Amino acid sequence: MKTMDWLYRLCRWALGSIFIYAGGIKLLEPKNFAVLINAYGIVPEGLLIPVAIVLPFLEVIAGIGLLFDIRGSLGLMTGLLVIFVVVLGYGIWLGLNMDCGCFGPEDPEAMAFHGLRLSLFRDLAMMVGVIFIYGWRRYRAIWPSSVMVIKNQLFRKRRKKDAYG
Repeated sequence: MKTMDWLYRLCRWALGSIFIYAGGIKLLEPKNFAVLINAYGIVPEGLLIPVAIVLPFLEVIAGIGLLFDIRGSLGLMTGLLVIFVVVLGYGIWLGLNMDCGCFGPEDPEAMAFHGLRLSLFRDLAMMVGVIFIYGWRRYRAIWPSSVMVIKNQLFRKRRKKDAYG
């Protein structure tokens, strides 16, 4: 069982890190990401910049939450992955041959392959990791912490340190 527990942690950390990196890169250049979003033709012109900021922000939040195993973060990540898979599938169905925008405008994969299929397969592989995490949590009865519990634990430790010197 130890190996599977470590695989659970590794899967959480890998997915969390990927989402933090992908969201962070896109947050650095939201205008460039808005151009990529616009290429799909799904988001109205006036909402491009807000979506180009909110979507990567949610990716970073989901990634950080999964790193620390915070309740709700896996659900947020699952929702984002479903959206990404649907949008990539839509782009493939339209026959678009472009950068997916997954890792921002300087995505090395996009420069090398310039297509959506590999991005779709990557997102589906991440979905397999998400399903594993859900399954392992259920099997081992793992309950992620809430933000308030973590905050209380941090402040309790700090108060104890202050009290003892």
